[in-house]
Formats: sequence, C-alpha cells, structure tokens
Amino acid sequence: MPQSNRILCRETSLLAFNRRVLEQARDEQIPLLERLRFLCIVSSNLDEFFEVRVANLKREQQECPNFVFPSGFTPSETMKCIHIETKKLIQEQYQIFNQILLPELEKQNICFYRRRAWTSAQREWIEDYFNRELLPILTPIGLDASHPFPRVLNKSLNFIVELDGKDAFGRASGMAVVQAPRILPRVVKLPDDLCEGKNGFVFLSSILHEYVYKLFRGMTVKGCHQFRITRDSSLTVGEDDMSNLRQAVQDELRDREFGAAVRLEVADSCPDYISELLLKHFYLTRDEFYQVQGPVNLVRLIAVPDMLERNDLKYKQYPAQYPKNLRKSHSILDEIAKNDILLHHPYQSFEPIVKFINDAAHDPDVVAIKMTIYRTGSNSALAKALMAAALAGKQVTVVVELMARFDEANNVNWASKLEEAGAHVVYGVFGYKVHAKMALVIRREQGSLKMYAHLGTGNYHQGTSRIYTDFGLLTADAEMTRDVNTLFMEITGLGQANKLKKLYQSPFTLHKMVIDKIEQETENAKAGKPAKIMAKMNSLLEPQVIEALYRASAAGVQIDLIVRGMCALRPQVAGLSDNIRVRSIIGRLLEHSRVYYFYNDGAEDVYISSADWMRRNFFSRIETATTIVQPEIKQRVITEGLTLALQDNVKAWTMHGDGTYSRVVAQEGEEKICLQEMLLAKYAR
Repeated sequence: MPQSNRILCRETSLLAFNRRVLEQARDEQIPLLERLRFLCIVSSNLDEFFEVRVANLKREQQECPNFVFPSGFTPSETMKCIHIETKKLIQEQYQIFNQILLPELEKQNICFYRRRAWTSAQREWIEDYFNRELLPILTPIGLDASHPFPRVLNKSLNFIVELDGKDAFGRASGMAVVQAPRILPRVVKLPDDLCEGKNGFVFLSSILHEYVYKLFRGMTVKGCHQFRITRDSSLTVGEDDMSNLRQAVQDELRDREFGAAVRLEVADSCPDYISELLLKHFYLTRDEFYQVQGPVNLVRLIAVPDMLERNDLKYKQYPAQYPKNLRKSHSILDEIAKNDILLHHPYQSFEPIVKFINDAAHDPDVVAIKMTIYRTGSNSALAKALMAAALAGKQVTVVVELMARFDEANNVNWASKLEEAGAHVVYGVFGYKVHAKMALVIRREQGSLKMYAHLGTGNYHQGTSRIYTDFGLLTADAEMTRDVNTLFMEITGLGQANKLKKLYQSPFTLHKMVIDKIEQETENAKAGKPAKIMAKMNSLLEPQVIEALYRASAAGVQIDLIVRGMCALRPQVAGLSDNIRVRSIIGRLLEHSRVYYFYNDGAEDVYISSADWMRRNFFSRIETATTIVQPEIKQRVITEGLTLALQDNVKAWTMHGDGTYSRVVAQEGEEKICLQEMLLAKYAR
C-alpha cells in the first residue's frame, strides 16, 4: 500500500469521533435529557475543533501551502475535506434537534416556545423580562462613519439589525449590531403557572428578535439576524517572554477573544446579502460559512437538564466507592506504606487523592510536597491544601502548566495564589508542556525521609474526575518514588536526564519504550511464541508507532486497541493490518485513561500513563508511564481497563480500514456487556 494511504487524516478522524457522540443523541436507550447533553457536547467539541485544528490548518495553508501531512493531503486539501464533512455533521445535528429531540421533549412536557406560539400571558411576562433584564445592559452599535463594525468576541451571540428611518441625530445608516453579553442565559425558563403544568423555555434569541425594536426608538426594524464568529484561540508565547511567563500568558489571553476568524455561523433565515456582508467583513470564504436551522449556539442548551427536576429523564446516579481500607484509617500515608492503592475514577472516589494532599498538609512530620497542575478547576480542594501546607511552613513546590489549553486563566489564578501562600511555583520547561500527573509527599519517619507518590492518567480536577475514567496509583515503592522525585528535579532544576527504574518519561524514553515493546512482540511472534498487544488511549496518531504496529500485525501479533477519539491507523486492511482491531467506547463517561499491555512471553508488562500515542505526547510534552508491578493491581488494570472494554457490546464501535465505524451489537442470545454500567454497579455495591 502506498505510504500516503497508510495513515488516515487526523481531522476527519476527529469528525468521525463527533459523529459517534452525535449518535448518542439519537439513541432511544439513553435517557432523553442525556441525549440533549450529547447533542450539546458535539457543538462544544466542534467549537474547539475550529478554534484549534482548523485555525492551525488555516495558518499552515498560508505559510506552508505545499506541505504534505502523513495522510498525503496538503493543508488546502484537508481544509476542503473537513468543511464538507463538518457541514454534513452539523446538518444532521440540527435534524436530530428539530425533528427528534424537540418533539420527544414536548411529549415529556418540556417545551421550547417559539415566538408565534407565545400565549398573551407568556408574551406579557417575556416583555417584562426583556425590559427588566435585557434592555438596561444591551448596547446597540449603529454602523456608520462614526461607528465602525464592533469587535466581535469569539463564540459570542450577536445580531445584525436592518433598520429603516432616521434617528434623533438624523442618521440613517440602515444597519446596527447588537451583542448579547455572556452573562445572559441563552435559554430562559418561564414560570410554571404560564405553561399549563409544563416546563417551558424560551430562547434568548427569540426574545431579542421580538423586542429588539425597543433599542431603536422611532425606527423600523426590517430584519434581525443572529450570527456567531469562531476565532483562532491559539496562544503564542515566545522564549523572550520567559522572564515573566505568567504576565505573557495573561496578555495573550486578552487577545484570544479577537483572534483571526475561522468560521461564521448564521441562522437559515439570514438573507444572502447579510451573509456576504459578514463574510467580507471577517475575511472568510463560503467554505467557512455555516448556515443552521435553529439557534446558532447549541452549546448553551447543556444547562437545560440541570434546570429540570426530571430524574426519570437522566442517568441513574451511582455513589463513588470510597475504598474500605481507607474509610477508618487515620492517615492515608500509613495505608499507602502497607500496600500500593489503585483507584479507578469515577467508579471509586477522588476523595482519597484530596485526603492524600490534605493529610500531608497537616501532618507535622511531612517536610515537603511536590505536585503538577495541568487542569484542576476553579474551586480546587487540592490547590487549597497545597496553600495550607505552604502557610504551615512546609516546602511546597508546584509545577503549574500555564499553557493548558482553555485552562490558562484558571492556572494563572492558582499560580498567583500559591505564590502568595509561600509555595515555590514553576512553569515547567519552555517548549514542553508538563502533562504528567504526579504528586510527591516527603515525610520524616524514624530519623529518615520516606516518600509517597501519586501517579495518574487524569488531571487533579475534582469536577472531571466524576465523568472521566482514569486510573491513579498511590505508592510508597522506594524506586518509584525516587523516580518521581528525579522527574521533579529535572523539571524545576537543570541537568541531564537521569535513568529511571520504574517510570518512563517523555520526551526522553517513553517513545523508545513503546516502539521497543512493540518490536519485542514482533520478534516473539516471528519465533512462534504467543504475542499480544492491548492498549487504551484517547488518540493514536504517531506515524512511527503506527508503522511498528503494522509490522507487528504482519508478524502475527494479535493487537487490540481501544481508541476513544482520533485514530490514524487503518485496522483490518488485508496485507497491512489483518491482526489489528480498533474499537471506541462512547458512553455516559468519557474514557480518558491510558493503559498499555504487552504480553512479553507471559510476563505481561502493564503501564498506566498520562500520554496518548501522539507526536506531541512523545516529543513535546513531559509525560509519564508507570510500570504496574503488584499482581493484584496489574490484574485489575488489565480487566477494568482493557478486557471488559473489548467485551463491551453495548457502547462499543468497531473501526474499519477506511476510517468509518459501525456500532457493536449484541447477537441474539448473547449477554449484553456494558463496561461503564458494569463498573458503576460493581463499585456502588
């Protein structure tokens, strides 16, 4: 097979992932309000897709138009393809919203009232709401020589208003722009007594359309058209900014809202001459123009399920298990000293991790705490515990990744607070994002220092820990904790990379380890030995790893990959990847853990990692892969992280060689196995 046909396009693979997410909105086996959430998640994912991937492609199109990606496509060819596929996806999304979800919600007495359907009582309340809550804070901008087109914030809701007549100063520009401030809800819940016992909602866009005339006294509104601009949201911080990286990031964040436009969205009622005016103003082409049948921002509808007391239309809630051996323990450090502890979130509670840092902060024998922060949330108990430890006089070192995409502002805020509390805050190594998830506690015991560590596949974020599946290992293993301390020394200090015993790290040893392990299985297969690889990750894109897997498949290695999102490898292609199977699990929880398994002639080498198999994770980030040693923990990781996922016949999708997916369906008489529901029920017991 030609080289260009061996690697799939990452962007179309990401769109295929969003198509699988969208199918959850169509699935009648999923509670109705959860289906609405899935629909909104697709919109949120596509926003980021345009802000990041499409924006990058657009820059590459301008700077390196002849560059050829591993897929064999140039930037222009890739852009053309993804615009076509994205428009198909968005058209299908709005069809599901208008023709399936809205009617089914109405059957459940959840109604989104259009302007023409408002009763007189509803109209009276809505007009009063407009007068009280909207009119005082809306600022219309007339378009004329004194009022140029206003700067439009990234992803903000805006209206271009066509006017007839003259204002008090005799101006008759005929056009104005009204921006809807982000503090305004995009969906407004009506009082119950106005909806005949139903849960009634009205879109903010409908309210503005109806009463926008009140902003233009004495003039006639001929048309009001909603539009939304998506902008390039990349941050660019140069090495010259390293003297004050935090200030440089803050400066860049202010400019992010006004990056180059990459997409224009309008409602289907918007006339062509208005669309052309907007495209011209924002320097966009027709390919970058998206006309939708409904509200131009479905993301904000994700708040609706939480506004309703309808548990019958939501997922059943399961309590996260707090491990038995930790429930009555006075000190979690003492429990870790006895045995390694594996936590599988969200099936098991994230609270032991909080307790790990909290206990350390208040333990008089703990002398130092070190921790990485990539994403941690705006109200982080962990960050507060680190501050308490610093205020108590302990040596606290925190590696804060200021360039964690879309969490930059939050991380800048925590960096300031931690510094004020007396913690040593560092920002990693220029050019390498610190993506590793690790924490280290050092305690004086019987006259010597003992170290305790946490190593995980997910972020130190209490919010996402409830919906992302991740593994975390708490350990006092001397070699492993020494490795963790070595990594912190490399990040915060200077010097050559050290040899580690039980951890592998990017950008130095992780990629080589993965390639070596694949080649080891390849050689075993050639020697007639059983050979097997299983791996679970978010994305698989790195060409060298893909080629190594192709070679392993040709040698007879049985390879099972669980890749939630992007996958550039072509599975089950005759003569190329006959022995490679790829599946994706899309369920109520986001599959986020990274697990690698290599049979190794029966030794079964198992690792949990912060790294996907992508170029950035191997070569431009600081990542870890942790060797799982204890037999019981190793078996749990294999079963819960891999084999159950490979048995799932409810939420699994099989990938085909052309990059398309088909849903796995349980055969007649076959037991239905749903990985996530099984683990939720198991740990709830």
